[in-house]
Amino acid sequence: MGKASKSRQSPTKAIRSDELIYGGIHSGTWVSYLPPSWAPYIQLARLSPPAGVFLIYFPHLFGVIHAAIQQRSPATEVQKMCVVMLAGSFLFSNAIHIWNDLVDAPIDKLVARTSRRPIPRGAVSPLAAFILTVTQAAEATLVLLYFLPAQSVLYAAPNIIPTTYYLWAKRHTHFAQVVLGVWLAWGVLMGSIAMGVAPYVVDFANGEYAINKSAICLYLLSVRWTVIYDTVYAHQDIKDDTKIGMKSLAVLFRGRTKLALSFVIGAMALLLNASGQYAEMGFPFYIFAVLGSFLSLGAMIAMIDLEDPASCWWWFRCGFWLTGSSISAGLSLEYVLA
Repeated sequence: MGKASKSRQSPTKAIRSDELIYGGIHSGTWVSYLPPSWAPYIQLARLSPPAGVFLIYFPHLFGVIHAAIQQRSPATEVQKMCVVMLAGSFLFSNAIHIWNDLVDAPIDKLVARTSRRPIPRGAVSPLAAFILTVTQAAEATLVLLYFLPAQSVLYAAPNIIPTTYYLWAKRHTHFAQVVLGVWLAWGVLMGSIAMGVAPYVVDFANGEYAINKSAICLYLLSVRWTVIYDTVYAHQDIKDDTKIGMKSLAVLFRGRTKLALSFVIGAMALLLNASGQYAEMGFPFYIFAVLGSFLSLGAMIAMIDLEDPASCWWWFRCGFWLTGSSISAGLSLEYVLA
């Protein structure tokens, strides 16, 4: 008689360990077809899986479609700007992830999950990483200058502060995930201005200002969304981070993380609902964007095992797709059907 069949594995247990911990050593799937010398650079830029690219892209996509709804932009313009935002997100993701690994290399050596990333293991030199960071950042800037309205530079400039500080935030504050949320969610504002819709206008000469309340609510909920998924991500390293003195909301909340994130999810749902109210969205938006994102995040909080890095990685990798797709679908249906 043959061997007894194995019991069905849970999704988190079925994932290969190198995919599981997202530690910069994954070289499976399409990466295996590339020259071996390319693999460390793909790993350095977090392109396999491409979660990092889309975590940056989703807020930009939200902003583009939201602005298109507000001013009834033609489909060709929306499609063009979605592609431009994807290209910019790809280049910016490459730059920021490589720069992150360059800055964090001394710390990564001390953390089990990240100790085999390309720079700590010597597969990519710091000089090569720096050159690649500069070239990718320069190309992302060219996309901004060439394809977006001239005033986009003024809206992008304030985001330099949280973007720069985030790399050192976990050395100083437990609220590093909030800093990350502030700069990643800025994509909502950039997507909006890319379509010609200003999320806010400040007249310093006359002391006046105007705010697009719906866009700002979309931005604020995106900040909270980032806080949720990055806190889950941070739980993978909680033991090592505690040992070496690194800070995060995962370290701060400890056994209270699920309760704390439940409140954040509630606030996110309220902000998404408010964004719809201010923009006078229709029924599909509330079903797909509001309810869909609430249910996907609620399921994650209910089912995730924060003590298990496998579970944290699986829900981080899959959960953000569910939520980002729900919000995108709700906005897209509102644009098509309104």
